[in-house]
Amino acid sequence: MNRLSTIIDCPSKQRRSMTDEGEIMEDRRKAGRAKLNLEARWEGVLGRFEGIIVDSSRNGCFLLTSDKVQPGELIRLEIRLPDDGQIYLWAEVVYQISEMGFALRFTGSGAEEEAALEELLSHGLGQ
Repeated sequence: MNRLSTIIDCPSKQRRSMTDEGEIMEDRRKAGRAKLNLEARWEGVLGRFEGIIVDSSRNGCFLLTSDKVQPGELIRLEIRLPDDGQIYLWAEVVYQISEMGFALRFTGSGAEEEAALEELLSHGLGQ
């Protein structure tokens, strides 16, 4: 069973997620999100793994994978683009949902990678 069981709509238009344990996680996003379906590779403390990025903004993304990470862990992320290119980013794990995936906050990239990410998000590629 997924830990993320319920999405609660709040009057303030801010979304909240409730885990199976009844914990409420506030949605603290500062940028709009684009729904994506892009293959990604990532490398963390335990090794190199693969997953699917299902949504992203210029500040972070959510990666579907059953592999384990720890909040605060630094990740090297490679996003595979539809045109066979890649974007390489550094990111920090914000939270993990067991057997589902984890949220990342982008922490560092070059100007070229930032431009490629902005183009990906603005043109809706990967959907």
